[in-house]
Amino acid sequence: MTKDELRQARLKTVRDHMALECTQDWDGVINTFEHPRYEMYGNGAVYDGEEQVRAYFQSSRKAFPDQANEIISIAADDERDTVLVEFFLIGTHLGAFKVREKTYPPTGRSFKVRLAATFLFGPGSAKIICERPYSSADLKLIALGLL
Repeated sequence: MTKDELRQARLKTVRDHMALECTQDWDGVINTFEHPRYEMYGNGAVYDGEEQVRAYFQSSRKAFPDQANEIISIAADDERDTVLVEFFLIGTHLGAFKVREKTYPPTGRSFKVRLAATFLFGPGSAKIICERPYSSADLKLIALGLL
């Protein structure tokens, strides 16, 4: 695979990954990984391996069952085997949302916040080895009028 073909394959993998998260096709999302792993920059949580990642998917959709994303921009860094994404995260607060030992009951309100994420790949691979979303729960709380 040429450098350009690899770059295009990685960009497609990330686009597919994010689209599959929107439709909650968790098997499809898992299949975009070489090894499922999320490192959450904001709260410091790490979900490593398929079991932990699937548990994260389920828990993250309890408060926001319609959570989705809209890609704003996407770019590949070939030298660092990384794809960078800026996106809007959107959803409706329909379940209990726990943040730092406080639980916020459902408000029915929607949120839209701007975030970024990096997707790391192994050398020469178009499969993700780690997603790192950069966020803070406070962004959702502010957007929902709870903070």
